Amino acid sequence: LGAMIVLRPGIRELQPGHIAQLGAAFAFGSSYLVAKRLSEVLPATVVVAMMSLTVCIGLAPLAALNWVPPSLTQCAVLACTAVFATAGHYAMTRAFATAPLTVTQPVTFLQLLWAAALGALAFGEPVDIWVLIGGATMIGAISYITWREAGRRRNIMIPPQPREY
Repeated sequence: LGAMIVLRPGIRELQPGHIAQLGAAFAFGSSYLVAKRLSEVLPATVVVAMMSLTVCIGLAPLAALNWVPPSLTQCAVLACTAVFATAGHYAMTRAFATAPLTVTQPVTFLQLLWAAALGALAFGEPVDIWVLIGGATMIGAISYITWREAGRRRNIMIPPQPREY
């Protein structure tokens, strides 16, 4: 609902980038769930390697369609991006191994703020009232789900174990 408020389909024209971002949100959500499950049984280094390999293989055909040889400067920027992204994924995977998603995911709310700031500062896209309302709807929904799930976990009773004499 929050994404629909921000995008306002039917009121404003949807661009291919809008549709791509919705797909990316679904892909990131799915990858978080997979990473969380894998982090319970595998070391963080293995999970990050598997995710990196999967993304490279999955995106290679799309990259081949629009391939342009990068310059040395672009290679340096890509290398730095790879280092920081890998470090971030490693830290995220370690967090998944030690905490439930309801604890780790609210931190991703900051992505909304960074995306809005980057869009306004770098691309001149104004932050209008609908972006604020849509973002607040997303944050409110995720906060409610986090609060509800934490309450459900507290209410789960662990049956007493029989004593051995």
